Amino acid sequence: MNKLVLAAAVAVAGFAGSSVFAEGMSIGVSWASFQEERWKIDEAAMVAAIEAAGNTYVSADAESSSAKQLTDIEALITQGVDALIINAWDKDAIFPAIEAAANEGIPVVGYDRLIEDARTFYLTFDNVGVGRIIAKSVKAVQPTGNYAIIKGDPGDPNAMFLLQGMMEVIGDDVAAGTIKIVGESFSDGWKPENAQKNMEQILTANDNNVDAVLSENDGMAGGVVAALSAQGLVIPVGGQDGDLAAINRVARGSQTVSVWKDARNLGKAAGEIASALASGTAMSDIEGASMFDGGEKGIAINAILMEPTPLTRDNLSVAIDGGHITKAQACEGAIAGVDGC
Repeated sequence: MNKLVLAAAVAVAGFAGSSVFAEGMSIGVSWASFQEERWKIDEAAMVAAIEAAGNTYVSADAESSSAKQLTDIEALITQGVDALIINAWDKDAIFPAIEAAANEGIPVVGYDRLIEDARTFYLTFDNVGVGRIIAKSVKAVQPTGNYAIIKGDPGDPNAMFLLQGMMEVIGDDVAAGTIKIVGESFSDGWKPENAQKNMEQILTANDNNVDAVLSENDGMAGGVVAALSAQGLVIPVGGQDGDLAAINRVARGSQTVSVWKDARNLGKAAGEIASALASGTAMSDIEGASMFDGGEKGIAINAILMEPTPLTRDNLSVAIDGGHITKAQACEGAIAGVDGC
């Protein structure tokens, strides 16, 4: 497996305004589900980058339906888009759309979720690395005991990448018996309410004897914290995405870490890369690209994987100073000693 990690600065290196762009092209974006807070942040940066290149942004929301996503992409192709950015809902169901785009000579960027097809360009954060950060941050606070793992949707490859990273950190401890995994559940659609139900079931099965939780995103971490709070429990909980509510939970002490994948950088890079591909730039010629072969099938894909930033009570000022969240939003109800509050 090629464990590629490239800095965000490389990933967003200047495509906008470059002479390689042909103006007036159309970039189609298919969102898997626009319900999560972070996608709106991605979209704003993506639109700005596409328009800065003189191109037009058009989009569709699959609303958590693989069938609708295929129909959406077919419609975007019919509209004559020059490149596609696909945030895939289902890693297996998406392949007819890739075939249709390839038949029309339309380049595809697989956005934040792996599409294991060599005809796509993969752009995401290092999700194995994100899993490692979540587990390291929680283990630093709770090095032993009963752990629960709340995983994302089973159809999203990121759920397994995150789990892989987590197990790289705690696997030896599990084998040694110092950490015991007392519950591990997928949460359909990455929905907080599903994560909350999963956490409730794990607590019931273990008579509330759970010492730490590794949640694969912040929305689900919110569901986990709700389940814990209902039982009067405050234990280390890890998550990722830099959701505003999660950052405030870190400040309040109910969440240990939120791994911030600055969606502004990712969206900007996607808009620039899609515009470059639409103008005829080869995937292998995208600045900062290397080969990624870490999917289930081991298919080598041109890719950029960006580095995330863990946010804990010791460095929340990074998100505040970066303009991602206001001090008031981050620090409401903060416990003593939180950086930036």
